[in-house]
Amino acid sequence: MDKKKFIKGKNILIVGGTGTVGTGLVDQLLPYEPKTIRILSNDENGLFNLRETHKGMTELRYLIGDIRDKKRLSKSMIEIDIVFHAAALKHVWLCEYNPPDAIKTNIDGILNLIDAAMEQNVKDVIFTSSDKAVNPSSVMGATKLLGEKLITSANFSKGRAETKLSSVRFGNILGSRGSIIPIMKKQMLSGGPVTITDKRMTRFFLTLKNAVDLILDATMMAEGGEVFILKMDVIKIMDLYKAMTEILVPKTSKAPQIKMIGRQAGEKFHEELITVEELARTYVTPSMFAVLPELYKEYKSQDMYSKYIQYPKAKKIYSSGTTKALSVKRIKELLVQETLLVD
Repeated sequence: MDKKKFIKGKNILIVGGTGTVGTGLVDQLLPYEPKTIRILSNDENGLFNLRETHKGMTELRYLIGDIRDKKRLSKSMIEIDIVFHAAALKHVWLCEYNPPDAIKTNIDGILNLIDAAMEQNVKDVIFTSSDKAVNPSSVMGATKLLGEKLITSANFSKGRAETKLSSVRFGNILGSRGSIIPIMKKQMLSGGPVTITDKRMTRFFLTLKNAVDLILDATMMAEGGEVFILKMDVIKIMDLYKAMTEILVPKTSKAPQIKMIGRQAGEKFHEELITVEELARTYVTPSMFAVLPELYKEYKSQDMYSKYIQYPKAKKIYSSGTTKALSVKRIKELLVQETLLVD
């Protein structure tokens, strides 16, 4: 289905709409002519800045609220067709030191979201998860995994509600707020040192446009309960350093010194996209993987095979440590293409 045809005339709510994914959704949804986009966030300054960026856009509504407040969520969903849930505590180290708050936002918040969506009979709910949910080693990853489970299981215990709930699993979004590229850029331009956790680190990366496309493609395809995963590229941390140095540091100057700080609490050396247990129920579409819920076996009325049987099954878990990484040249092209090093 065409994205514009799917979105046109719809009422949309973006929860966590002032973050990187949320603002990306706003930018890419507007040309598809939605009736309204409500942007819910607890970031007052972020809402103000977004309004300044989109002055005169009468389709946009700016709502102060928090995922932890169920009543506010329910009110924000009145007459809403689609909810994109992008609110979370996402920094691994921060969640590691503040697990109770990570639970309140990343788990209790999703329970509030599910209840509110069903109360208001929202048609589609998409939860933005993370590859850190796969065999999690951190509090953040564990909360994302449980979030996926809650979203999936809600489809099998919703009574008469017609809401469909599914998840998308991301890697690192290039240039997102608080991510490695803006941090390394600042350190390089100030002369270094550039802090790197470990030379062995690899990560799955995607552009913001890819992330938003995945969200929209997943929304159009979802039957309810799936986890959708983009086919992402891999970048080695040291190759990223080399690419950024070649762009930012004049050839007449020395590359900034590297300061190794070691793996941080909860961090992995490599990430994975799919677990071994998920392989048997993971289908490979042209642009993404679709992991079907285990629960469909016990609820035969929601048979998803008819839709996905045309696609082949996934054959491996796709670890960033074993998947071929992008070359330094290709990383440089991406950084320039996405204008990630331009102020």
